[in-house]
Amino acid sequence: MATYLIGDLQGCCKPLDALLRKIAFDPRVDQLWLVGDLVNRGHDSLSVLRQLSALGGAVTVVLGNHDLHLLAVAEGVVPRGKHDTLDGILAAPDCAELLHWLRQQKLAHFEHGVLLVHAGVLPQWDVATTLQLASEVEHTLRGADYRAFLEQMYGNQPDRWSDDLHGAARLRMITNALTRLRFCTTTGVMEFDTKYGAEDAPPGFLAWFEVPHRATRDVRVAFGHWSTLGLRIEPNLLALDTGCVWGGQLTAVRLEDDAVFQVNCAAAQTPGSVR
Repeated sequence: MATYLIGDLQGCCKPLDALLRKIAFDPRVDQLWLVGDLVNRGHDSLSVLRQLSALGGAVTVVLGNHDLHLLAVAEGVVPRGKHDTLDGILAAPDCAELLHWLRQQKLAHFEHGVLLVHAGVLPQWDVATTLQLASEVEHTLRGADYRAFLEQMYGNQPDRWSDDLHGAARLRMITNALTRLRFCTTTGVMEFDTKYGAEDAPPGFLAWFEVPHRATRDVRVAFGHWSTLGLRIEPNLLALDTGCVWGGQLTAVRLEDDAVFQVNCAAAQTPGSVR
């Protein structure tokens, strides 16, 4: 039995198939952990969702910003973006079932000493806090009023955590931290405009994982979302987005021994379409 952590797919199903063959994945005994952004920008988001949802308990997924965007587009909350490639899902006869499956997935998962999120964790959040706050958004997405959340999900404010936050502002802030975070201050003020490498942090900001004394420094955080960061394998960090949709690679890391498995990907998008 092995557990494989896989980076951002973004609708790239052929590389996923190739990677699963390379690792000889067996859903009867093995586990897949996906860091989110299953869909969008690639050529076959529909097949990605169908394949992963069919694997049942062999798959653990945390949602990314593109996955939440799909839910918002499907509800008519926002229009399709210029570079979106979601039409295949929205026109599929099993669209409703696939979107329902997507809404049941997590925003954070902790097991085997690894905290799995899509983007990052604020410096003041420990594992228990992260899981609790993620569960608030998960509960809302799975509930009858999930459309109301999607209608108020977009926006960069509030840009810092406070225990006093409530309602839509609280859920938006949690969602932004877990699915969009790259840079923040030492006190957890978030910045969303910069999309380059950790060395390009704006003045006064750091890559979230470089903040001294962050509360999750003693656990390993596995995440995607940051293709310009590339693969990083460290004792308390596992960065997995290696830019498949941009013509990079799709990466799997075996949790038990940090063995790396990669397949090359044909570019489905150009760098100028980064969101």
